[in-house]
Amino acid sequence: MIRVPLLQRELFKEMGIIASICLGGFLCLILLGRLLQLRDLFMAQGVTFFDLVKLFTYLSPFFLIMLIPVSCMLGLFLTFLRMGADRELISLRAGGVSIWPLLPAPMLLCLLCSALTVWISLSGISWGMDNFRQTVVELARHKTSVNVQPGVFNTSFPGLTVYARQADPGSGALLDVFVLDSSRSKARATIVAPVGQIDSDPDLGQVFVRLKDGHVYREEGGELSVISFESYILSLDMTRLLGGFELSDKAPKEMSWKDLQALKGDGFKDRSENFQRRVEIELHKRFSLPAACIVLGFFALPLAFFFQGMKRQFGLIVCLGAFFLYYVLLSGGMSLAESGVLTPALALWLPNFIFLLAAAVGMWLVATEKEVNFRMLRFWVLRTLGLKGADA
Repeated sequence: MIRVPLLQRELFKEMGIIASICLGGFLCLILLGRLLQLRDLFMAQGVTFFDLVKLFTYLSPFFLIMLIPVSCMLGLFLTFLRMGADRELISLRAGGVSIWPLLPAPMLLCLLCSALTVWISLSGISWGMDNFRQTVVELARHKTSVNVQPGVFNTSFPGLTVYARQADPGSGALLDVFVLDSSRSKARATIVAPVGQIDSDPDLGQVFVRLKDGHVYREEGGELSVISFESYILSLDMTRLLGGFELSDKAPKEMSWKDLQALKGDGFKDRSENFQRRVEIELHKRFSLPAACIVLGFFALPLAFFFQGMKRQFGLIVCLGAFFLYYVLLSGGMSLAESGVLTPALALWLPNFIFLLAAAVGMWLVATEKEVNFRMLRFWVLRTLGLKGADA
């Protein structure tokens, strides 16, 4: 007699290990690709290894919301594919265990992955992106403070020449500041102030020099004008500071659930229709992707039964192909929703409905042991993918 609780533990253990390995592998590949995209930023700022780890940690939640569903799907698929190849599924059926007693462990894994994805989508994404922006801006601010050396005319900022008699790289405080602003072609300005402070605003993605109690001497058309001020903010070119990397305004996909709800509750004041649609898309996306953990997980179960006997490396390609189809449907739906062709609800939930329907049909075929020519199905899929010799 087969002990079902022991079977559930072993199933959950194997699926969890495979899903974790897949998740770690995918995340490393994506972060390495992101590293190549941000190499100019890292070279420009002289980022340390510790800063690099922090930045990648903050970026991880943004990618995990998509990687967790596919990793959960692969964990289930590869586990049952291995059991089929080792004839364990046949042995279980011979021992009186059908597909239904096997479901608790996959269901628990899918629910845990879904719960983790919900937490990341509601708060993890905004936490990561806010800290990423703050760290990048702080790196730029620190570089600016270091570049402004006391008693030296600094020309490293485009269109600006900055001089300070005293400068503190740690706090960014400046004394007796002189700035020549030649960024405007028509009017060149000279700014003099006794006190200055290098500061930053992560929300706006800006580094600026705040000057107090000074004067602006502006020459235009042969005339000189003098303007006194109590506070003057001089914004620096962030693109130049960050080695070509741009910090754009905070997009809906970077916002928390609370921020998205607040935008919708305010009626999208002074916002374009495109921005409103993007917020609506993001609101549905924060729950459709966690639901995909359950949908894709149950879709993977009958898929593994259909392709049992296939070598694991080819099974991985088949499973990734199924997820690619899901991703194409999801991306296409989001594009159509953003252009106003489809409603966000239909665009984001239709892929889940299609795969859930396919999973239900597949589970029914496996549970009732209907006569389906699985070998012809495998042959057709492998021929479509251009694979040969995939059967064990």
